[in-house]
Amino acid sequence: MIDTIIFDAEGVVFDSEAAWDKGQIEFLGRRGIVYEREKLKPLLTGRSLVEGVRVMQEIYGFSGDPEALAKERRGLVSQFFKDGLSFIEGFLEFYQTMRGHYKTCIATALTGDLLAIVERTLDLPNLFSGNLFSIADVGNIGKPQPDIFLYAAEKLLAPVEHCLVIEDAPLGVEAAKRAGMKCIALTTTYKREMLSAADWVVDGYKAIDLSIV
Repeated sequence: MIDTIIFDAEGVVFDSEAAWDKGQIEFLGRRGIVYEREKLKPLLTGRSLVEGVRVMQEIYGFSGDPEALAKERRGLVSQFFKDGLSFIEGFLEFYQTMRGHYKTCIATALTGDLLAIVERTLDLPNLFSGNLFSIADVGNIGKPQPDIFLYAAEKLLAPVEHCLVIEDAPLGVEAAKRAGMKCIALTTTYKREMLSAADWVVDGYKAIDLSIV
């Protein structure tokens, strides 16, 4: 029986796509590289900033210390985060209907400073009763490794077989399945066919039926 729902953050609770796209355009543009969104984005979503830099270096061949380059990426994206964030359509209505019936938390690949911006903007600590976990809690091990979801389950005292993850990205879905959890994938960021490893793929919160999970 599912009694715990673990929410990814970006693309699931709030929309930050524009901020990341602007950051990637600027970061790669400084190196004379055009941001190939369809090619690159699925390889980055859910990874740590350092892991993402290493992926881009492998693809595009630019040099530099990954830690220093990740700091540059973080600085760029944080500026765009401050321009404004909004909840994903249907999230608040869905959350209010199931709140109190399930244990809930956020488990995200966002760094602490970026997550802090979102916390202040959208009052997430109050909404999730302080249950906000990031890959910084697990040594910055990003998805598709299951560490962040396993950590969240441990903190909520929830057996993995009682956990449902709501994700929007292929690497996040893979991480949830590696953790031994059920997974619903929202098509807020990626096309349905890219999310087929999830137990259920839905086009929005209105299509989620928790009675069947």
